[in-house]
Amino acid sequence: MKYNKGAILRSIEQPYIRDDIPEFDTGDTVRIDYRVTEGNRTRVQAFEGVVIARKNGRGARSTITVRKVSFGEGVERVFPLSSPLISKIEVVRRGRSRRAKLYYLRDLRGKAARLKTDVGRQEEDRAAARAARESQQG
Repeated sequence: MKYNKGAILRSIEQPYIRDDIPEFDTGDTVRIDYRVTEGNRTRVQAFEGVVIARKNGRGARSTITVRKVSFGEGVERVFPLSSPLISKIEVVRRGRSRRAKLYYLRDLRGKAARLKTDVGRQEEDRAAARAARESQQG
């Protein structure tokens, strides 16, 4: 008997897929609030950087790689998007990129490592936020 492994995996992963994740792409700058446990206390730590890779599609196993430069040293961190440790993901600015993986940013320094802002998508975000604010007031 032949089983549809994709359908079986989807049915198992379905309860773990989060629906509160905003729409973003590679090149966007995001701020991820991640719960960190140190000893017996838990705190929320923010990690803000450029999304340089998105892997494994849109399912429960999807991950993003976020890169930032901290004190002159490049720091990359891989976040599983469906992790319960992620409190919030906020898109800070929209970057314009023509590639799916931005690994070439690892070799660039300073101003060369910046991405241009995608003005169209940024304006769409502002309009959506304005509409949401107006609907809340009215």
